[in-house]
Amino acid sequence: MSHSPTSVAPHLRRLLELLAAGAPAEELGTVAAEARRAGAGAQDLAEVERAAEAALRVRDTLRQHRRREAELTALFDTAGDLAALRDLDAVLHSIVRRARMLLGTDTAYLTLADEEAGDTYMRVTDGSVSELFQTLRLQMGEGLGGLVAQTARPYASPDYRTDGRFLHTGSIDAGVLDEGLVAILGVPLLLGSASGGQVIGALFAADRTPRTFAPEEVALLCSLADHAAIAIDTAKAMADARIALAELAEANAVIREHSAAMQRAAESHDRLTDLVLRGGDVSDVAAAVAGLLKGDVAVHDGSGWPLTAVGGGAFTRGADDPGGAAEAAALVAAAETSRAAAHAVFRDGRWVCAVLAGQELLGCLVLYGRPELDDPDRRLFERSSVVTSLLLLLRRSVAETENRVRGDLVTDLLTAPDRDPAGLVARGHRLGIDLDRPHFLLVARTGDAARERLADAAVQYLFGCGGVSAVHEGAVVLLLPSAGPGPGEAARAAASQLGRLAGAEVTVAGSGPAAGPRAIADAHAEGVRCLKAMHVLGRTGGGACAAELGFVGVLLGDDHDVDGFVAATLGPLLEYDAQRGTHLVRTLRAYFGCGGSLTRAKEELHVHVNTVVQRLDRIQALLGPDWNTPEQTLELQLALRLHLLSGS
Repeated sequence: MSHSPTSVAPHLRRLLELLAAGAPAEELGTVAAEARRAGAGAQDLAEVERAAEAALRVRDTLRQHRRREAELTALFDTAGDLAALRDLDAVLHSIVRRARMLLGTDTAYLTLADEEAGDTYMRVTDGSVSELFQTLRLQMGEGLGGLVAQTARPYASPDYRTDGRFLHTGSIDAGVLDEGLVAILGVPLLLGSASGGQVIGALFAADRTPRTFAPEEVALLCSLADHAAIAIDTAKAMADARIALAELAEANAVIREHSAAMQRAAESHDRLTDLVLRGGDVSDVAAAVAGLLKGDVAVHDGSGWPLTAVGGGAFTRGADDPGGAAEAAALVAAAETSRAAAHAVFRDGRWVCAVLAGQELLGCLVLYGRPELDDPDRRLFERSSVVTSLLLLLRRSVAETENRVRGDLVTDLLTAPDRDPAGLVARGHRLGIDLDRPHFLLVARTGDAARERLADAAVQYLFGCGGVSAVHEGAVVLLLPSAGPGPGEAARAAASQLGRLAGAEVTVAGSGPAAGPRAIADAHAEGVRCLKAMHVLGRTGGGACAAELGFVGVLLGDDHDVDGFVAATLGPLLEYDAQRGTHLVRTLRAYFGCGGSLTRAKEELHVHVNTVVQRLDRIQALLGPDWNTPEQTLELQLALRLHLLSGS
């Protein structure tokens, strides 16, 4: 008898309806019986039974998902309670209540260690009815709870009264019997890692009938226990903080007793201020601080790189040093900590104090060779950072003034490069800029909110590299001596650093190298076109040059490098055909020409369709798995057409 889809359809639909309604397993199981009573054939009946089994599996999966969702919700709620911790008792009661609810047990309870008595005591219970049980105390190793506290491991017993793994005592057994508990699961409350952490108590879930706890139930109770441990530790930390505040009040009294030492610090500060007023530099302040504090001193900029150093122990490695970047990052992190604390901090064997202008991090002052600083010396070190900030602000102000003068040159260079080329070059020489030397031209944009910050960031970025910046037509233009692999790499480096300095996403287009007023102006025009194309293509927040934008770059670039575009797009196929005498380029042209039809392509090429498939597989291996996407297809077809027109 043949299988008829219509004969089983009503039963399958019935299964889906029951599944959607959340029917119990028994109702799902009756569908096969209904089909049998309806006279379904053997084959149809087997199909319905298989469908019923699948429905049961789906139902179990949905139940597991709902249960997991409830568990995660409880954990998130518990985390929220911790974030708003006000009353430790309320949080612990909430955790114990959730443990009882999620595990579906008759009772749940939490015990804590009593360090003075050397035992554990009942802290919170939920669902308990026995006063004797609620006042139990357990010695380490006694009962299930004592073993959990002693070993820092979870334990479960389906029937505690008959379980011989635990040390039974009269008081514990009496309390358990009075509460009527049978099945018990206990997990430790740990501070720190499981291997080396401190057990401060235990969390339990218990039933008054025999029960085997599943591994996922153990894991859930462990998660809740972790939250309870955090709550207890947080409460202790808050108490410690109150003690620390009291100690700080005592420290203030000690400070008042050391007024003479503070006077020395004030006099030292006056000495540093006088040094600045007499025209001293950052290096002079560093030398003075090193002499006053008998240590090695360095001053670093906001990126962590050294500006000046006094003494052999100071960090002086530059950006070309492989370990320099990590050291610079560590100093920036320490400076951020100092800014947040409003004091010098000791990190990695050195004292670090943030150099600030308001809340802006200008750099940091670093002291080496003095692991211990008393309060007067620390105050002197912190006062020195204020003097250093004045010098760095003055230094930046001078740089900004110079950049404004140079920026006028850039503006004239971009608006009227042919009016007086020789005069522009001469002005550049007077300002320290050789316009006849090859330069990269970068055009940078950001959102309206960060536009002013971007201009300031450009000044900081170019400081010390011989470059110049200016705001022109709503964008920041940077002219810097060409170095490195090319304008695309220069644009990417600038986008990253300018974004960090401006605190916003910055898009940078690069062009060049160009030498001379007219070439620089043309490079700017290409950079503007490239920047617009990057926004259209969704490549904001990064850096690129026209040559890196595919066929769009060919259209935007002044040199229209068609051969370079063809080589960049079809290069792997051209090289493969040349080396092996194959026809991958011809196959790709035929494939596109036939609208992607394998049948028509094989007829045009006079080969078997399998040959076309094999060649397309090879093309994918050479060009990448996304060669047939709309964007790649457009570039490939344009490159094929240009290659054909070139007669290659």
